[in-house]
Amino acid sequence: MYMELSELLCENKEIKWIDLWHNQVGFLDEEHPFPAPALFLGFRSMGIEDLAARIQKVSVQVDVYVFYETFADTYKGGINQSDALEFLCLMDYVQATLHGTTGQTYSEMRRTDFAPVDTGSAGNLYRISFTCNLIDEFAKKQYGENEEDIEVDVEKTAFETENPDEDFGYDLNQP
Repeated sequence: MYMELSELLCENKEIKWIDLWHNQVGFLDEEHPFPAPALFLGFRSMGIEDLAARIQKVSVQVDVYVFYETFADTYKGGINQSDALEFLCLMDYVQATLHGTTGQTYSEMRRTDFAPVDTGSAGNLYRISFTCNLIDEFAKKQYGENEEDIEVDVEKTAFETENPDEDFGYDLNQP
């Protein structure tokens, strides 16, 4: 899902960096340097429903962090105000790109929230939250064309074989 969303969002050539979110903006001095404007994607489950054996429907919250570094002033009449407010266009782009979409790995993407995030630095950081659904089949056993299900005789166990002296390679009495 991360790769699919990254591909969608990187179509805007103004975006210089897309990465998984791990609070890079809060540790700019210690982090691997990245150019701005940057987008960071965070994922968390909001609910999980079993659909079948090893298949689940997962409601996912996708947080897109929009980071725009500027030293220009945003106040009305400020010098370079239009440059300082350029991050608003990026927020609109993220919302327009993701809201209402269905992809290969997700469906029903909806924006649910947006809010500023205090960085204590010269950058603007906003979090735009979306929810979507995905079907998680990763735990489901995948069969090849030539593979068959293995049938297990539940009437016999390792302790009830036709040859009671058979060595199974381990001793249950050993620690």
